[in-house]
Amino acid sequence: MDMQFSAEDLKFREEVRAFLAENLPERLREGARRSPGVFAEPDIGLEWHRILARKGWVAPHWPREDGGTGWTPTQRFIFEKECGLAGAPPLSILGLRLVGPVICHFGTPEQKARFLPGILSGDVYWCQGYSEPGSGSDLASLTTSARRDGDEYVINGSKIWTTHAHHADWIFALVRTDPSVKKQQGITFLLVPMDQPGVEVAPILSMSGDHEVNQVFFNDARTSVANRIGEEGQGWTIAKFLLENERGGSCFAPQLLRNIAELETLARETPSGVNGAVGRDPRFRDRLARARLAAEALEVTELRILAQLAKGHRPGPQTSLTKLLGSNLGQTVDTLRLELMGYDALQLPLERPLYGNLAPEPIGSARAQVAMGRFLNNRAATIFGGSDETQKNIIAKSVLGL
Repeated sequence: MDMQFSAEDLKFREEVRAFLAENLPERLREGARRSPGVFAEPDIGLEWHRILARKGWVAPHWPREDGGTGWTPTQRFIFEKECGLAGAPPLSILGLRLVGPVICHFGTPEQKARFLPGILSGDVYWCQGYSEPGSGSDLASLTTSARRDGDEYVINGSKIWTTHAHHADWIFALVRTDPSVKKQQGITFLLVPMDQPGVEVAPILSMSGDHEVNQVFFNDARTSVANRIGEEGQGWTIAKFLLENERGGSCFAPQLLRNIAELETLARETPSGVNGAVGRDPRFRDRLARARLAAEALEVTELRILAQLAKGHRPGPQTSLTKLLGSNLGQTVDTLRLELMGYDALQLPLERPLYGNLAPEPIGSARAQVAMGRFLNNRAATIFGGSDETQKNIIAKSVLGL
C-alpha cells in the first residue's frame, strides 16, 4: 500500500486547512474543548454543521447524487483528520452518518426527497432507537412492537440510551413486526415522528451529570407506512448496514492524536511537585509515548481500510478492529489526562454548558474542569456502538476465522 498522498490529495489538504482557518470560529473550538460529553451540544454542533452545509461539505459519506461531496475515501480521511486537528466540534452522527446513508441506500425517491434535505441543512434532528432494556448487545432480541393498522403502524415498547432524544424531531427505530419467525427476520426499520402524544422521553443523567441519553417510551405511537425503510422484515439487514457506518464511518486516530499532542504539551508545562514538570517523569513519559505509538498504528490500520474502500470494497468486519482499539485507547488517554491534572481533575461541576459567559469558574484550568467529566462519559465507549465483547466475537469469527 502506498502511504504517500498524491499531489491532488495534498492540494485538497491545503484547501481544507485554508477553509478551517477562515471559517471555524474560535468560540466553536473553545466550546468543543470545554465539552465533557461524548457528543457536541446542538448549539455548537449545529452551527458548525450549517457552516459546512453552506460549503457543501457536510455529508462526505453520502453519494454525490444525494447531496454528498463525491470525495474519495482518502479525501474523506484528510478532511476528518484536519477537522480533528483544528479542534472542530464533532457533528452529530445520528442523521449524517447513520440514518442518512440508510435512506440514500434503501430509501425510495420519495423518501429521499422528503428526509434528506432536512438532514443536510441541519433543520431536522434525529435520534436512534436501537437498544432496549435487556436488548443491548443482543440487539436481535428487541421486543418493541409495530402493528399494521391500515396505512399506519402502531408502536409500543421502549428504547434506551437514546442519545439526544430530548432534542430530536424524528427517531429511526428497529421494531418487531412479526414475532412468529426467527428473531432476525421479524424486524422492520421505521422512521417515527417524536412530536406526538404516544412518545415520551425520560432523561438519563450520566455519572458526570451530563444529559446526553434518554429512555423513550412508545404508547400507541403512530407512523405512516410511507415512513418504513425497505420491506417488512428487512430491518436486520438495514441494521447491519447502519452499524458498519457507525463503527467504521469515521476515523478514531486523528482526534486521539490531537488529544495526545495536547497532553504532551501540558506535560512539559505542568509541575510535578517533585522534580520539574510531569513530562520529566520517565514512567509518565513512557506511557504517553506508548499511547502515541498505538494511535499512529491505529491510523495506519484506518488507512489500510481506506485503501480497500478506494477499491470499491465495503468497510466490513475490519471496522470492529478500529472500534475496539479506538475506544480502549481513548479511555487510556482519559486516564493519562486525569493523572496529569492531579487534584484539579477531581472537580465535577454540574452546571452546563462549561463554555460561554455563564460557565462556572474552573479550578486550576478549563482543561482540568472537563477532565473528570470526559473520563466518566467515555467509560461507555467500550459499550456503545457494540461492546468490546461483541467486537472481539466479530473479529474472531469474520477476520480470524476462529
